[in-house]
Amino acid sequence: MTLEQLCILLVVGALAGWLAGLILARGRFGLVGNLILGVAGSFLGRYLLGVIGFYATTTLATLLTAVGGATLLLWLLSLLPGGRGRKK
Repeated sequence: MTLEQLCILLVVGALAGWLAGLILARGRFGLVGNLILGVAGSFLGRYLLGVIGFYATTTLATLLTAVGGATLLLWLLSLLPGGRGRKK
């Protein structure tokens, strides 16, 4: 992985985590939380799209994939007992 790819991964990850938090109205996670959520969501989204035969080839497609994966990840985490988004 080149330095340029690493920088793009970090920027896209931070943006994806922030956007996923806004989409699901889960609050603020801070820069590090957004970064972790976005990068994990990016891997999840990339994996799920790869299973059905789609691949993100542009930066915009990568961002959309990461946002979708991060949103799915946040939603799944909210289903766990004690999850932040679960209504009692």
